Amino acid sequence: MNARLSTIILYVKNVQLLKDFYEKNFNLKVIEEDPVWALLDAGGLYIGLHTIGDQYLEKLEADYTFDNNTKLVFEIDIDIESARNELISKNVTMRDIKTFENYPFWLCDGTDPEGNVFQLKSKK
Repeated sequence: MNARLSTIILYVKNVQLLKDFYEKNFNLKVIEEDPVWALLDAGGLYIGLHTIGDQYLEKLEADYTFDNNTKLVFEIDIDIESARNELISKNVTMRDIKTFENYPFWLCDGTDPEGNVFQLKSKK
C-alpha cells in the first residue's frame, strides 16, 4: 500500500473562530464550511476543523484551551522575525525564535485561540 497524507483534522470548540484565525493569519483558503466544519487549503494538504461532539463540549469550561501533542508547521516566505512580530501585534501568543546547529531553518512556535500549537519555519 502507498499512502499520502491529505488532511489533518483538528477537533475544536469554535470552528468559526479558528477558521478566521488561520484564514487571516496564514492566508489559507476556505474550501468547504458549514456550522460544524471547515476545510482549509494549506498548500499540499488540507486542515479540517470539526466541532467537538456535544457530549464532550458540554464538559469543557468556557476558557478551556487544549493540550495536545500535535503541531502544525507552516513554512513561510518572509523572514521569521517579521512574521513573529506581525502575529504578536495581533495578540497571538508566540514563543522565542530558535534554531539548531547545522539546521537550515529558523523556528518559532505559537498558539491559536484554542491552544493548538503551530510553528513558523523559515530558511536561514
